[in-house]
Amino acid sequence: MEKDDTTIILAPIQGFTDVTYRNVFSDHFSGVDEAVAPFISTMGQMRLKPSRIKDVDPENNKTLFVVPQILGNVAKDFIFLADHLYEMGLKKINWNLGCPHSKIAKKKRGSGLLMYPEEIDAFLDTVLSKISNTLSIKLRLGRRSKDEIFKVLPVLDKYPLDEIILHPRTGLQMYEGTSDHDAFAKALLYTRHSLTYNGDITNLNSFHAVQKKFPHTRRFMIGRGILSNPFLAEDIKRIIVKKNQTARLKDFHDDLFDSYEKIFSGPAHLTGRMKGFWSYLGPSFKQSKKPLKNILKTTSIAKYQDMVKRFFKAELEFNK
Repeated sequence: MEKDDTTIILAPIQGFTDVTYRNVFSDHFSGVDEAVAPFISTMGQMRLKPSRIKDVDPENNKTLFVVPQILGNVAKDFIFLADHLYEMGLKKINWNLGCPHSKIAKKKRGSGLLMYPEEIDAFLDTVLSKISNTLSIKLRLGRRSKDEIFKVLPVLDKYPLDEIILHPRTGLQMYEGTSDHDAFAKALLYTRHSLTYNGDITNLNSFHAVQKKFPHTRRFMIGRGILSNPFLAEDIKRIIVKKNQTARLKDFHDDLFDSYEKIFSGPAHLTGRMKGFWSYLGPSFKQSKKPLKNILKTTSIAKYQDMVKRFFKAELEFNK
């Protein structure tokens, strides 16, 4: 059998794919090769936020290779954070030029900086000559227009990058509509760098559709698709696990719940975090609308656990 050289990368999703999730996920599922961590914002006066640094500490990430992502547009603050991460043993970092949220974009961070290729150029010219880490960039087609990227890519071609991770939507689109495959195909022609595909891989059929359109692409980033279907990377890699799917999901849930229970101080934080995962996972079960609603409206840990127990006991069919 020909060796499968497909690489699956877990996408950075704030409030979801933190170190706890990454470690528990890797204990229960396979097929994901690495992860880009949710972004760490640069802070003025060269300060660090300990909780975000802890999330990417190699000592806490034993099961899955993780690349820290930095959000910021001030070169000296970026360099300070990159140097700190390098000293921790993190040789690869990622620059976030894709965050679509308006509060971030209006400060010329994330996708908001894509309208200013000259500022990206100046930033990279300063940063890359002063950091020891290698750098990849995650970006969108633009902030307002999908044509903005074609002014950015020639700038990026001037610099040594590990890769470019492209989500083919604009920032203003957020996650509405569909990924623009034609724009991704055009971007492949406009850069010397390797492009990693990110966007709307939610099941095996959508993966194969992307793979067919871009046969030379070997690296794929998946976020919401894995939150909704933790088996997705295994399906893509054709990894067969004989254990019952519902039993695997229940064990995963219980382990994740126990792990977060050790971290969160109050019941609202714990159930809030877990219900966030259910908003992705629940709809993947057939006929789950009512039992999922019962989980999402719980307000106590005891009630939450009871509703979850009933959900899994019903053995609803998982729709991949």
